[in-house]
Amino acid sequence: MKIMKKSTVIYLSILTGVTALGVAACKKSFLDVKPQGTQLESNYYQSPADAFAALVAAYNPLSWTTVSSYCPKTVLLNLASDDAYAGGGSNTDNPGMQAWNTFNMSSATPNVPPDLWSKGYSGIYRANVVLEKVGGVPGLSDALKTRYTADMKFLRAYYYFDLVRLFGNIPLITTVLQQNEFFTQLQVKPAQVYAQIEKDLNDAIPNLPATLDPSENGRATKGAAQALLGKAILYQNDNSRMQAAAAQFELVNTSPNYHLLPNYADNFIPTNKFNAESVWEVVHTAASGRDWGSFGTDDGNVGVQMVGPRGYTGPIYESNTAGYGFNPLTLDLVNALKGDPRYSATIANLDSLVTAGVSKYDKSGYQNTGYFIQKFAPLAAYQATVGVIPLNWTNDEIDIRLADTYLMEAEALVRGGGDLAKAQSYLDKVRARVGLPSVPATLTNIYNERRLELATEGHRFFDLVRTGQAATVLASKGFKAGMNEVLPIPLVELNNTKLVQNPGYK
Repeated sequence: MKIMKKSTVIYLSILTGVTALGVAACKKSFLDVKPQGTQLESNYYQSPADAFAALVAAYNPLSWTTVSSYCPKTVLLNLASDDAYAGGGSNTDNPGMQAWNTFNMSSATPNVPPDLWSKGYSGIYRANVVLEKVGGVPGLSDALKTRYTADMKFLRAYYYFDLVRLFGNIPLITTVLQQNEFFTQLQVKPAQVYAQIEKDLNDAIPNLPATLDPSENGRATKGAAQALLGKAILYQNDNSRMQAAAAQFELVNTSPNYHLLPNYADNFIPTNKFNAESVWEVVHTAASGRDWGSFGTDDGNVGVQMVGPRGYTGPIYESNTAGYGFNPLTLDLVNALKGDPRYSATIANLDSLVTAGVSKYDKSGYQNTGYFIQKFAPLAAYQATVGVIPLNWTNDEIDIRLADTYLMEAEALVRGGGDLAKAQSYLDKVRARVGLPSVPATLTNIYNERRLELATEGHRFFDLVRTGQAATVLASKGFKAGMNEVLPIPLVELNNTKLVQNPGYK
């Protein structure tokens, strides 16, 4: 399946119907694959191998850090928050990113809204196709049909969870559309999308494995689906359902399959993937050896290159191609983390290296503060050895980890009038791991702990929006209540369709 720019993704992701074939498992992850050809959907789904290739294709959009331009989701969510700025070379470097950084977007804003929209709906289309086809694949066992169906329902829920948080009122598509339906789709209220997310996850959970063979790393597990279900309930902000959210988190938090890593920084070592703290992570691989000719759906994590300091020379960080200077950290985050044991694993103080005489970098980068992201910095020790370096970083995006679910359960228990002693214990566990003393399990303290524990991991913007803090905290960036909680529907999706723009956007 290919994505094209000149028409709606809902239309084209269905019309093209092309799926990557020739994929094979690799010891690091079942997604560490080299695409070897394509075949039309009409000639497809004739064997178990075809079904497995379609499964991998449905997972593949997760790892797209770009579609038509630089667009790593984590980098974008960081600049939308109070943790980081857009940065880059100038205030015109990637206009879509600059527009979100100042909450000055419109339906015509390039790259960012269209890329996030197309990434989500591409994944949904692929999941819907597999769900419709998998039952009729010759030779595929009933057990695999059940497992693949659970995978697809998890993925569809995950893609929709991103889309509903990013865009609010969106089309809900759960079947493969016919040609006469391409341009007639209507938006539904977020509540209807969340209901489908919950249904898909409840359907998937019984048929997903609790653990994976290493060859399957990157696929959905029971714990990942339970955590995502808890998040979906939590994000709907209905305090009467907080106990239901807490119950899902509790299944994860008490599972013998997960525990906090003793050393906080070990979560972010690129070679320490799928560790005991990782509940769900988006895989990135250099197996395809991408170059600039395939830029757009590369499987590596170009976000790593983007957040590196510009013009860097010296040890520690990759200096052959240097970084692009995006996501310089705000002094607000730096000051919040000063004295916190997580500081050095989160923040890179480049100016201190310059002062020490061991490194140089271009300080003229836009919005440069001297502080950069350390958690997924372009470390020389982990640079790509195949393809071009910027497109082939293998740092996974850690989407859900146990410290996150601990804090979400603590929040849900406090908001829902649940077991406050248990809420306190989960907050204490997160702090004790890094040697910090107990603080009362109030919502203020839990929200603050989320910021410090999860800084630069892409959670902060959504946390501010869902807890009603965004209008105050992001006011200096231009955030407007009742509008900037969601992105504008891309102009290319509005043309010749029945979609309606979100309130406040032109």
